[in-house]
Amino acid sequence: MWRVRRELAVFKILGGLACAGLAVWWYLQGDLRGLVLAVPAAVLVGGMGLRDVLVPVRLAVDETGITVAHGFAGRHHVAWDDIQDIRVDVRRRYGLRSEMLEVDTGDGLHIFSRHELGGASLTEVAATLRRRGT
Repeated sequence: MWRVRRELAVFKILGGLACAGLAVWWYLQGDLRGLVLAVPAAVLVGGMGLRDVLVPVRLAVDETGITVAHGFAGRHHVAWDDIQDIRVDVRRRYGLRSEMLEVDTGDGLHIFSRHELGGASLTEVAATLRRRGT
């Protein structure tokens, strides 16, 4: 079972509260431009933090298959037979390297970042999924 680190969820919620505080400050100052920037940022960052609290487990494994976070607060079970491919996509751009774990089910593609899986190595997670699936 891989879950979002609690610290990351707390930072997102604090960021959303900070943006909401800025929105109130700019509203009291009469600054419409600042308000237009701060309100969507507060909703977006706060919503991401709320999702991390509501659905901390992004990927779970059992004998029958995997369970993945789906939508804002839902879960979806995928049987081992429905999984077509598990791979780690590595990309380099502007001197930065990014990795994403991809689980292809034919009907959909479930993508996970290292942060969503608690900082675990995506290569190790992929290897674990492949071992369990066979």
